[in-house]
Amino acid sequence: MDVKGVIIAAGYGTRLLPFTKSISKELIPLGTTPAIDFILREFINAGIKDVIIVTSRQKRDLENYLDVNFELEKFLDSKNKKQEIESIKPYDMNFFFVRQKYMKGTGDALLITEPFLKNSVFVVAFPDDIDPTLNLSKKMIETYKEKRMNVLAGFEVDKKDVSKYGIIKPDNNNTVLSIIEKPSINEAPSNIASMGRYLFTDQIFEKLKEALKFSPPEREFFMTDGIELLAKENKVCFVMADKRLDTGSYDSYINSFLEILFTERKDIFINFLKEKGIK
Repeated sequence: MDVKGVIIAAGYGTRLLPFTKSISKELIPLGTTPAIDFILREFINAGIKDVIIVTSRQKRDLENYLDVNFELEKFLDSKNKKQEIESIKPYDMNFFFVRQKYMKGTGDALLITEPFLKNSVFVVAFPDDIDPTLNLSKKMIETYKEKRMNVLAGFEVDKKDVSKYGIIKPDNNNTVLSIIEKPSINEAPSNIASMGRYLFTDQIFEKLKEALKFSPPEREFFMTDGIELLAKENKVCFVMADKRLDTGSYDSYINSFLEILFTERKDIFINFLKEKGIK
């Protein structure tokens, strides 16, 4: 089955300013690796080769990162730096860039990909959410093959934190009945939050257009508006992510960076703590 990938990467990244004033947040390092690489490796692990990236005019560095840098490769070759050459070679994937002209929300960002995704099954990824196991997209595709439903990814949160997330209202068969945005503790139907991974059929576009008719023009148009309409028709299920890292704010980004660094370079991490007298 040919499944495509979509990365929503048009936002300003205001929660990571001033860093993101001139650098795309998708390129912030997690350990020694740019954040977007984790999503691309997750896609590769799921057999996804064609990827549409929704960007904006300030994201040219992201386009350049995913392209060939012939001059740099030639320079490194002249210095016999073979390992460095391998580290900058582009992925064996097909990238297609579309621009969101105005920041009208995630629903608008997904709608502009419709001409490329008719009659397709595709996984949508938000770069703020990282799956370090690189297995989530594959898991969602396997679930789609079994159930032939749109698939969301969920993760457990502490009950006291439900008001920070979109919370899934599930039934006993992992069908999504609804998503409640930032409910109070008493209103939360579960402690399963929606993560930034979604597998859709092109049914989502029809529902987004339907939802857009009733969306107040003064607010952003969210992807969840369309998901709600699909859920009412029992066309959405969910799978649980094995692990989630968050890069959406400085506190969560620092925690995620340190966790990846500990995995990639445990020696550096431990030596640093020793130098600081931390045991």
